[in-house]
Amino acid sequence: MSLEHQIIAVIGAGNIGRALIGGLLRGNHLKADQIRATRRNSMALDELQSSCPGALTGTDNAAAVRDATLVVLAVKPYNVNEVVLQIREHVAPDTLIVSVAAGLTTSSICATFDRPLAVVRTMPNTPMLVDAGATAIALGAHATSDHLALVRHMFEAVGEVELVPEHLMDAVTGLSGSGPAYVYTLVEALTDAGVKQGLPRPVAFRLSTQTVLGAAQLISHTGKHPAILRDEVTTPGGTAIAAIAELEKHGLRTMFINAVATATIRSKELSGD
Repeated sequence: MSLEHQIIAVIGAGNIGRALIGGLLRGNHLKADQIRATRRNSMALDELQSSCPGALTGTDNAAAVRDATLVVLAVKPYNVNEVVLQIREHVAPDTLIVSVAAGLTTSSICATFDRPLAVVRTMPNTPMLVDAGATAIALGAHATSDHLALVRHMFEAVGEVELVPEHLMDAVTGLSGSGPAYVYTLVEALTDAGVKQGLPRPVAFRLSTQTVLGAAQLISHTGKHPAILRDEVTTPGGTAIAAIAELEKHGLRTMFINAVATATIRSKELSGD
């Protein structure tokens, strides 16, 4: 089972769906005519057609999944049931279903299809738009190691992939799925802090962005624990330790822990269980 022999239907090809299609095409994992993608309105469809030249695009979800070997459900969690009801009579028994919908379990998706399909649950994040995504995947009861390899290959086209048990997918949603929003808030706050100290906003923004990017790359490239890297720039009595003491005084670490916990709880609520 390989990507090169798949016909992939991406239902609801918004930012995540388009990013996935783009990564597969850029990496020459499959040809454009092996991809079908849908959007609900004509304006979004025009954008989809321009970003995915050669792919078969349209608004008819049922037509998109006919003869598809892999269907990506890239719609909002509250729209999944409606979409599945539209397509389930047109999905072949051996079709692999890949869900990117937060909170929805593989068993609930199977129940909506009303048959035991192979379902793989995924939680990517938006940096996949620049091939720097973090995606966790979990296998449903009827998915096999071949399905795992296929989905891993697909999402590795747009970033890094981790396999986790399904009961941890809500935690993944709270951490990396929602995580970019935390980082964007951090960059915005650092920018404002620089402006407060007299830096022009464009300069503060560029410095803040590059600082976050560079720090993350240093962690990735060195493999060192963040605490070790922090100590390497924290001199006794210096500026960094004074700033860190202020962050700890206001509970920065606890705020992040609580934010991830809150997002995890919300992901569980979306499942409706």
